[in-house]
Amino acid sequence: MFSKATEYALRATIYISQKSSVEKKLSLTEIAEAIDSPPSFTAKILQLLTKDNCVIHSVRGPNGGFYITEKDKHLPLKKILEAVNENDLFDKCILGLKKCSETKPCPLHFQYKPIKQELIHLFQTNTIQDLSEKADNESLFINNAI
Repeated sequence: MFSKATEYALRATIYISQKSSVEKKLSLTEIAEAIDSPPSFTAKILQLLTKDNCVIHSVRGPNGGFYITEKDKHLPLKKILEAVNENDLFDKCILGLKKCSETKPCPLHFQYKPIKQELIHLFQTNTIQDLSEKADNESLFINNAI
């Protein structure tokens, strides 16, 4: 459903939320290993997430790294989708048709409409903190290698 970039962005943000603070920053390597993502791809994703400090923050230098503030942990998950330019997912036709609408629907339009509304609700009402806390539960995980 989501692009690989979005999947990794969600997982990286959850991991950073769990393990970092303003005082304890995480390295690119640590994040990439934790979410089972190639480091170069992870770097591009983190760059999107840190652009304009919209989701996570970074500091350069020997004591630098990535972190998330307590305030930003309360951002809705939709903010991550916006950061990686996947926000239009909720506006698109499930079949990718450009002119799909209520008056000119695709074959799945009316079946998908309530599902789409539920997805929008899911990403608007769940916060980074919510997922971070759920992933802290040992029976839930964010890494394919586990």
